[in-house]
Amino acid sequence: MSLYNYQKSKEIAAKEPSFVSLIMAAAWNADTLNYGKLKAAFPEIIEELKKIYFRGDNLQYPQANFNLKEES
Repeated sequence: MSLYNYQKSKEIAAKEPSFVSLIMAAAWNADTLNYGKLKAAFPEIIEELKKIYFRGDNLQYPQANFNLKEES
């Protein structure tokens, strides 16, 4: 872990995102190996992310925002 990653983690934590949103965000940025690790550790969260993504719409999930940034 680098000092940069540590500082970034503090910035993210200060915004108080939900645990599920953190796991989903990590999945968006993960390489193949780390995506597999996330899927093994959090299968329900990753499956839900895949369901929403591959549906191609957000009708059932109107709060879904795939840029993963809160709107002000």
